[in-house]
Amino acid sequence: MQISAAVVHKVDSPFAMTEAELQPPAADEVLVQIAGVGICHTDIAIRDGHLPFPLPGVLGHEGSGTVLAVGSDVTEVAVGDKVAISFNSCGECRECSKQDPAYCHKFMEANFGGVRADGSTTLAAAGNSLGSNYFGQSSFATHAIARERNVVRLPEDFPIELAGPLGCGVQTGAGAVLNSLDVQPNSTIVIAGAGSVGLSAVLAAVVRSATTIIVVEPHRSRRELAADLGATHVVDPADGELSAQIRAIAPSGIDYALDTTAVAAVVEQLAASLGVRGVLGLLGVPADPQASFNVGLFQVPLLGITIRGIVEGDSDPKTFIPYLADLHSKGQFPFDKLITTMPLSEINEATAAQHRGDVVKVVLTP
Repeated sequence: MQISAAVVHKVDSPFAMTEAELQPPAADEVLVQIAGVGICHTDIAIRDGHLPFPLPGVLGHEGSGTVLAVGSDVTEVAVGDKVAISFNSCGECRECSKQDPAYCHKFMEANFGGVRADGSTTLAAAGNSLGSNYFGQSSFATHAIARERNVVRLPEDFPIELAGPLGCGVQTGAGAVLNSLDVQPNSTIVIAGAGSVGLSAVLAAVVRSATTIIVVEPHRSRRELAADLGATHVVDPADGELSAQIRAIAPSGIDYALDTTAVAAVVEQLAASLGVRGVLGLLGVPADPQASFNVGLFQVPLLGITIRGIVEGDSDPKTFIPYLADLHSKGQFPFDKLITTMPLSEINEATAAQHRGDVVKVVLTP
């Protein structure tokens, strides 16, 4: 079928709205009419050449919409269902069999390979194949092909155009708190970065009844939003040494620290802020894949510190997205306060606004 998609033709080039040909769904796939798709940092990292993906291609991995057609083997969703689309996984490896698909042994090829598992592409333009199947969707488009495995049915009354970020950014931040770190009630947590991932972590920390929720963020408007969403303290890193500012709030150190910035100096300051048996969670994607940070080898065993890498909030989308949707319906997880909607045709303006910090999370609507 003919669709409209935002194509990246080469590294560092802008998105270009393009008429494309979308293949019909295979046996285990579904065709989704996109209602909204979030812009994530990973999309920009691909555009800028920091992560691998075959170009020209179609990005977008926080899609949501309505199922228009299903393959012959699909049983979990039907035509007319509202769905959020999350990351792809093989469903066969050891981690997938343990319901830990975020650590799928084939994660990179399933999400960044640009083709289906059989090597075929779902998209073409002007007779030439496009990189497709990005995170099992390539949803910067009016329509997308996804796998039954990475679509999640949503309640009929859910605001479907806003649901896409539940599949990655919101899921990652909330999952880091609820799954990876398993933040306990009456505990202390510091979150570095008040983008959509960090602010989703704030919302989750409120759900877990953390008593001290500190957010580190240079943008004043985002610090104010963090406070509105439940942060008990906000810190401007320009006001002095970060660890000193945090310990002025929690003198004995923090129970949990979560970094979304992937800035080595920030990570080191978070580590210095941890108390006894503190846990440091790392989920940011650095621009330099060789980036590293220093943590004292004496500090780690002396205090019993844990350093934890986090992918997709250690989430199984099939169960975690419905959980977040239910919290939202009860007014306990207002992630919609992070979202600004813009037309898909304005994708370049939207990515620039998000980069500047004018908005937290843009959801593009075809």
